Amino acid sequence: MWPAEAAAFQAWAVQRLQGVTWPAAGDGARQGQRPAAVLVGVVLREELSLLLTQRAAHLAAHAGQISFPGGGVEAQDDDRIATALRETVEEVGINPQHISPWCQLGHYHTISGYCVTPVLAGIDPAYQAQPDHNEVADVFEIPLAIALDPARYARRRVQRGAQQGEALFLSWQDRLIWGATAGMLLQLSSALGLPGIPVDARSGEVFVIA
Repeated sequence: MWPAEAAAFQAWAVQRLQGVTWPAAGDGARQGQRPAAVLVGVVLREELSLLLTQRAAHLAAHAGQISFPGGGVEAQDDDRIATALRETVEEVGINPQHISPWCQLGHYHTISGYCVTPVLAGIDPAYQAQPDHNEVADVFEIPLAIALDPARYARRRVQRGAQQGEALFLSWQDRLIWGATAGMLLQLSSALGLPGIPVDARSGEVFVIA
């Protein structure tokens, strides 16, 4: 596992990620995708946690799903870190002074047509969230030890209309984290060298995407 003290986690994680060769990841095409970035925010509490959002139910895409704050790159963004910070401020309302970007992770290609760059960052536990409820229904934290434990995940079959595929799922309390968010978390877990493999639940019930 990682260092127990929050102050030591940043150095440990960044050192582990230096020089990592990131394999192609995701469930989408590798060409012609729109660039995007998300904030993988580690809240530096005594028990480290991960900041996540639940998207508003009225949105046209991915309504009600759990995700990292983030979105598409815009012209004013200097880099992917700037995109992740801007989107986090817009969606969650966290003062950027409470966010310390550490490093960029490997690209993740989504079925919805984005090439996403996750940005790993530390978040001061004194932050206050003021979410934009036009986009975000809820802001919450999950223990990092759960979010980065591969054995807590399950690989399941999914169906959207006539199309079938596979996706990763993580259940925690009354939350269901799946799809690209789960995939990016497992990508980070693997790069950090954490042990464990997801449960193979593909022979079970198919998860139907509305």
